[in-house]
Amino acid sequence: MAQLRLDKYKPLVALCVFLLGWWVVPTSIKSLLKVSFTEFQAPAWIATSYLDDLEGFWARRSHSKLELIEAGRELAREKAYYQHYGQRNETLENEVQRLEAILNLPSRRDFRYEVARVIRRDIGAWWQQIIIRKGKDFNIPTGAAVIFAGGVVGRVIEVNAFTSKVELVTSPNFRMAASFNSDDRPVVYQGVIQTGFGTPKGSVRDAPQDLIASSQAPLELVSTRLGGTFPPGLLIGRVTWLEPGTSGIFQAGEVILDERLLSLQEVAVLIPLNPLDLDLDVP
Repeated sequence: MAQLRLDKYKPLVALCVFLLGWWVVPTSIKSLLKVSFTEFQAPAWIATSYLDDLEGFWARRSHSKLELIEAGRELAREKAYYQHYGQRNETLENEVQRLEAILNLPSRRDFRYEVARVIRRDIGAWWQQIIIRKGKDFNIPTGAAVIFAGGVVGRVIEVNAFTSKVELVTSPNFRMAASFNSDDRPVVYQGVIQTGFGTPKGSVRDAPQDLIASSQAPLELVSTRLGGTFPPGLLIGRVTWLEPGTSGIFQAGEVILDERLLSLQEVAVLIPLNPLDLDLDVP
């Protein structure tokens, strides 16, 4: 009987010994094991992502000719629109450069866009992260801003050989300086714990008392130059209400984010042309 009782506690003793041994292992060895394990998993994630792309390719090949013709027409219309938009943008850029030269102003920060495929999404109560299919092989820097068509996605927090980990704007660990589209005064945006697969949300605080937001007239929250790696003007979300904060001096409220954050397929990493200006960790 005593032997049976000892056998019952053997797994618990083994677990305690393992945890104690892991606790005394040097931090450098723990970091090496973590990186090695991530690099070991990465090829499987990348292969799965390429298989998904191949499956989508053959699924599109099965469409009828009429569907392809209609899709081609729609693509031509979109191309014409973006060509016009690009010409207008180029005209505005030239005007900005002319004014900078006249006023002897310093040049703005410039970025290049590195489009990357999302291959994995890690969702927890206290974190919201995605893994993209590009890393040191494409010179992705730690701390780089990540965006998509709807605005801010998050920030690169870890770079491996072929993959990078991005902390989403919804994560409670994500925080950045922001401002409202109609007001230049800085506020603080932070992610919050998400509930299920509902509308992604965040929070804003330190908003001035004279600002008013409602569901009929929401305020757009955008990035600012104080946001570090994020260029100004990128949409973060919309605020439909503000209330007095805990300090009683400023207001706080809820930020409604873009629902497409729940189904991201591709994102763009903003890589500065002069990383020293942004103090990024470039591999």
